[in-house]
Amino acid sequence: TLITAAAGTTVGWTSPTLPILLAPDSPIVTSPDQSSWIASIMILCSAASPIPAAYLADRIGTKKTLLLASVPYIIGWILVMFAGNVPTIYASRLISGLGYGIAYTTAPMYLGEIASDDVRGAMATLITVMSKFGILSQYCIGPYVSMLGLASFNIAIPILFVVTFSTMPESPYYYIKQGQKQEAEASLKKLRGRSYVRDELESMNNLVSENMKEKGRWKDLFYVGGNRKGLIILMGIYFTQQFCGSTAIISYAQQIFGAAEGGLGAEESCILFGTVQLLTSAMSSQLVDRLGRKPLLLISSCGVGLANVIIGAYFFMKHQNSEYLVSLKFIPIVVIPIFIFSYTIGLATVPFAITSEIFPTNIKSKATCVIQIFVALMTFAVTKLYQVVADNLGNYVAFWGFGALSVLGVIFILLQLPETKGQSFAAIQEKLYSPNKVVYEKDEDEMARVKITL
Repeated sequence: TLITAAAGTTVGWTSPTLPILLAPDSPIVTSPDQSSWIASIMILCSAASPIPAAYLADRIGTKKTLLLASVPYIIGWILVMFAGNVPTIYASRLISGLGYGIAYTTAPMYLGEIASDDVRGAMATLITVMSKFGILSQYCIGPYVSMLGLASFNIAIPILFVVTFSTMPESPYYYIKQGQKQEAEASLKKLRGRSYVRDELESMNNLVSENMKEKGRWKDLFYVGGNRKGLIILMGIYFTQQFCGSTAIISYAQQIFGAAEGGLGAEESCILFGTVQLLTSAMSSQLVDRLGRKPLLLISSCGVGLANVIIGAYFFMKHQNSEYLVSLKFIPIVVIPIFIFSYTIGLATVPFAITSEIFPTNIKSKATCVIQIFVALMTFAVTKLYQVVADNLGNYVAFWGFGALSVLGVIFILLQLPETKGQSFAAIQEKLYSPNKVVYEKDEDEMARVKITL
């Protein structure tokens, strides 16, 4: 998951860097419109890489594909080191976006396939934990070093990923799909160590054999009922994840805290903000397999919705020069961390767990690819439009809009999302693809049984 820490650095980098670029003594003269493109163009470009990433994951395996993701990051930071104008920064962000798309397409697949059923959710949420670590590193280091210094730190992360991840085994599911049974067994033994059980390998073999009876086609995502249902569920969740305003706050954190004038410096506020993100994502990784996916997402969506309304009200009073504002300057410092806690406990982490487990083997890479393209376009829209709305209509309009969309997300999750906590891939697929209601339970002796309601 170090590769997602590298992704986090590319997202968080704009927060300390844009104020430097927009300052009167900027080393690279940058307009506000150019700054919004610097923040958003990386995510837009990330929409171009999920299709080749999905193809490569099927052809050469998820491990090698993840290793390839490090190359665009390294090139991107080298360009930042030598940047002397805005077009060079654009180029660095475009290239980094390719790595971002590959990483977020492939990492959920790899982690979902190597993890056992009881820890799969926690493993998948590590994507977010490491991403938040990357973001926090930018908040802690960025304001106090030059652009060259920050880029030098950032380039070390993908290099370290290549060195460490090279020792990891390929997914056993990939070997099984390729008919390499001995390699699959060796991979699973390395992953499980002493807890290796041959029955798990047989279960993988049976599931892949069943899934691969028919070759997954792109149109099957939309014409097969279970695939279509899974796609709609994930698109709804990821739409809520992006349009609750999370990406805008992360990308423009230092500017938002500066505009809020909450009594704490913008740089210090960002460090507080990033620390809450990291600690909460670590907490979520422990809760996702205990409380379940759906409860965490509902708590998260309600929390960000309420926080957006309060933050919007604060900015509205600031816009109106309200006399009450002096006594309410604590609101940004209190409510924005509450927003981040609420967002990170569910919306930031749980969707990756669901992505890793909801689709059959024969269609998983294609489904993940479509989801990542959708997420990239939504993230670009939020990142680009936030600056436009905030500049022309006011910050309060943007936050109230985020609040309204968060409420819609609560309704969608409540009505559409099934619970998948602790269930095998086979059980989850039965739930989505069977017209009957199938519930997998364990008794006190850990014996599995199936309850079917016709």
